[in-house]
Amino acid sequence: MAAIAERLTAFHEWAESTSDPRTKDLPFISSPFLTYGLVLLYLLFVWQGPKFMANRKPFDLRWFMTPYNGVLVAWNGYIFYEFLMTTFMNPGFSLVCQPVDYSQEQTATRLAWACYLFFLSKLVELLDTVVFILRKKTGQVSFLHVYHHATMPMLWFIGVRWIPGGESYFSATLNSFIHVAMYTYYLLAAVGPRLHPYLWWKRYLTTLQLIQFLAIIVHTSVAIYVSCGFPNEYSAALILYGISHILLFGNFYNETYVDEKKKRGRRSEVPAAARPEQTRYNLRRRSTQPGAYAQ
Repeated sequence: MAAIAERLTAFHEWAESTSDPRTKDLPFISSPFLTYGLVLLYLLFVWQGPKFMANRKPFDLRWFMTPYNGVLVAWNGYIFYEFLMTTFMNPGFSLVCQPVDYSQEQTATRLAWACYLFFLSKLVELLDTVVFILRKKTGQVSFLHVYHHATMPMLWFIGVRWIPGGESYFSATLNSFIHVAMYTYYLLAAVGPRLHPYLWWKRYLTTLQLIQFLAIIVHTSVAIYVSCGFPNEYSAALILYGISHILLFGNFYNETYVDEKKKRGRRSEVPAAARPEQTRYNLRRRSTQPGAYAQ
């Protein structure tokens, strides 16, 4: 036991000594217990929330959904702008591979702050699932949904605490851009049925998400090859994380769009009189209508 305690103490001292002094004392970053505890509460609600709602009517949260989605559109838009200005528009920044600049230089601290804002947005986005469950839209609370929402704050706690900048910029820039489009979709869907005919582009959001993770894998692999000083261990973990999302999003796309299209094609070949009666509320069939994906 003494040896284990000694190793834990040594690891804690190492973790503290290598933390970025610009970010390590920020709210939710100063200690892992708050962030990871919040994720644990999130998972507990995912488990117990549907049971709590089983014999209750769904909450009408339309009053909350529109401003919530609007705030996240603006928030992600601002984060994307900050990443754009501190990396792509920065002549001294290498877009191929860039080590973390831990100095107090203005652009470096601005990039670190953008990483922190990105991390905070992932904590706020846990409310997506809460809203789904309170509205009894549990069909949307898939393994992919929970996996993505639960792991992003945990991974970005590490990113902001130790490597807020450098190569970290690429995945956050792409993700914030896609989330502008995604929460714009949710915002329009929450406004009401009159806008649903204009929401035909949801499947392309899934395509963009797949392209995003493929681009992250390629870009991070190149960064490992170049080896500019950014931690290769974090890059390797990011590649594995991206692969897991490609597999999950690919499966979702196949089930939602490819398999569903085949089923509709087979049904159209069956005479109407021979088809089994369809009820209005088929809980086994995932809806692909625009309104079904609004929180």
